[in-house]
Amino acid sequence: MKPFFSQQYPNLPPTRQVGYDGIMPGPTFMMTQGREAIVRQINQGDRASSVHLHSSFSRSPFDGWADDITEVGQYKDYYYPNRQNARTLWYHDHAVDHTAENVYFGLAGFYILKDAQEESVGLPTGQYEIPLGIMARRYNNNPADGSLWDPEVNQEVTSVYGDVIEVNGKPWPFLNVEPRKYRFRMLDLGISRTYKLYMQADQHNNQGVNFTVVGSDCGLLLRPIQTNVLTMSIAERWEVVVDFAPFAGSNVTMHNQRGVGADSDFDGTDRVMRFVVGKTVTSQQNNGAIPSPLREVPFPPNLSIANRLFEFASNGGGWHINGIGWHDVAERVLAPPKRGSIEIWELKNGGGGWSHPIHVHLVDFQVISRTGSDRSVLPYEAVALQDVVWLGPGETVRVIARFAPWPGLYMFHCHNLIHEDHEMLAAFNVTEVAGLGLNETNLFIDPMDPTYRAKPFAQSDLDARTGDFSATAIQNKVNFFTALDAYADADKVEAVLEKFWNNAGVGSPAPVKRDETMARRAALNGYPWLADSDIIAKRLA
Repeated sequence: MKPFFSQQYPNLPPTRQVGYDGIMPGPTFMMTQGREAIVRQINQGDRASSVHLHSSFSRSPFDGWADDITEVGQYKDYYYPNRQNARTLWYHDHAVDHTAENVYFGLAGFYILKDAQEESVGLPTGQYEIPLGIMARRYNNNPADGSLWDPEVNQEVTSVYGDVIEVNGKPWPFLNVEPRKYRFRMLDLGISRTYKLYMQADQHNNQGVNFTVVGSDCGLLLRPIQTNVLTMSIAERWEVVVDFAPFAGSNVTMHNQRGVGADSDFDGTDRVMRFVVGKTVTSQQNNGAIPSPLREVPFPPNLSIANRLFEFASNGGGWHINGIGWHDVAERVLAPPKRGSIEIWELKNGGGGWSHPIHVHLVDFQVISRTGSDRSVLPYEAVALQDVVWLGPGETVRVIARFAPWPGLYMFHCHNLIHEDHEMLAAFNVTEVAGLGLNETNLFIDPMDPTYRAKPFAQSDLDARTGDFSATAIQNKVNFFTALDAYADADKVEAVLEKFWNNAGVGSPAPVKRDETMARRAALNGYPWLADSDIIAKRLA
């Protein structure tokens, strides 16, 4: 994580940003299912950071807990499973109280996980498979010096919708494409703006261009869905296939509708980017019909043991969930789902004319209903698993998920990062159950476990690749993580949990209490609820 300068506009000075490896978006990770990864994040930026690999079922100490910060001059090693089905993940800052500023200034990037099943479907790949990260930002006009308008310095407490639309860090760019099918991995990596995207063929009387949605936050859909408008809120990923063959030698422009939710519009926020379509196709590989179905999606069976209501609203000048904010430390764990159980969460927009994209860590969920607005579950949502869902003004959305595979503390929050930084962030504690027979020796339930916290480093060691950065030290750290085997037999764990709950029925068994050692550590770290899930139940009651 380090500062860099980029030429955003030709007639203005370069813009100072802070990015992973000094670029924005950060390096794109291309990962293969089943091969674990360790990513060392070294903070040479402006402020503390915590890195969240969004859509990964990482163990709690590696999930990017907001208080698990890496200060400037420290590094942290994140240990990732890469054991889920193929999907478009992304990594971004999650530090307490200034996630918005960190992401806004550049701390975000793609992390793409592949598997054999996805590759067998025949979707466009290679040069015809392109991540597109969309972010709306605002630049200072007085003086017009190319610098970013800073939401923290300007004490912004509601939203930064941004009047400049950028794709992969470039304002209103164009992309040369061939007249054939492309697969775009679309991500809203901004901090406040939601999009309703559509395409028009410029030289064909602005003819609308249909496209096909094939993937969501959590991988391929059950079947492809053709549409001409895509709603995408902050942190959502939708994968679309666009066929440019009918538009050879012309341009196709991606637009954004005006009047989306509570968002403010500006002169240029109705357009996103342009595709310049050539006349020659260099390869016909994976340019055929899109198959249906795409995959067997593991939707949670509708057998819930709990229905929980969470209201997202402005309360007393802050943004809260059920009236609780992140700094209400004794109260911020709002749910104790039992490990492997299935729950339905009702997510309610508490009003005020705002919208809230809600992200639940650890789990993939299914959107099962939407009320309170003029729309129902969207066609592509109905055949998808997601980890973010948009609550438009007045909406209530019900989602269902299996809280697996790991126990531990995880977060859920509004992904309008201004709202998150101003308290719309809470936690849930996935509690262990008796009788699983998994014989696990380390449950990794404490996100603040000192074993895995950030460590200081000497700049001279980093420059010379000595000390903690020597080949020997790195190999030793790899051996350490390998010995942990934190993600061993993830498929077996999920199968055991599913079988357990199918046999156990609704409402049983009781959570297992933590041992005294974990209880003492939890209390010292300020998380006494880790020690006994009954505390949570009593508090909620």
